[in-house]
Amino acid sequence: MSFTLADADALAERAHRGQTDKIGEPYVAHVRAVAHGVAPFGTGLAMAGLLHDTLEDTDLTADDLLAAGVPSAVVALVERLTHDPAVPYEEMVRRVAGDYAAALVKIADNAHNALAERAGRLSRERREQLAAKYGRAREILWHAVPRADVEAVVRRVNPALLGEGAGDAAAR
Repeated sequence: MSFTLADADALAERAHRGQTDKIGEPYVAHVRAVAHGVAPFGTGLAMAGLLHDTLEDTDLTADDLLAAGVPSAVVALVERLTHDPAVPYEEMVRRVAGDYAAALVKIADNAHNALAERAGRLSRERREQLAAKYGRAREILWHAVPRADVEAVVRRVNPALLGEGAGDAAAR
């Protein structure tokens, strides 16, 4: 039996059970939004979208993912997306930007994190901090893949971002 997208979704739901995001929403909704953003690029990327935070935010390891049946290529992609706290965020983003598949997943992650309705529920100070952080990341990530691919992902996750300056940067 091969591992399916539904299997990845169930694994993500179990892994993130009881976790909430910065605004108190069930965390699994975030990873599902990321998976939705990259779904046009294939099942493997959608699986990685669902599982992109498991190694960083749960007790699961890469070996656990492999033992659950997650394809090794998806596990490797999840590992590339996992932020090591010893590495500055912008450095991690630059590393991710060097990998087409990882950049697409990170673009979807960034777009979902930057949704106005989500940011609006944070304190003004936190909202401004994250807006700057995510904006700098978009300047890097949106140069990493073709503009049409950026637009395809962002249109599915946070279309409002298409009107911001980083979209022009993606034109190269």
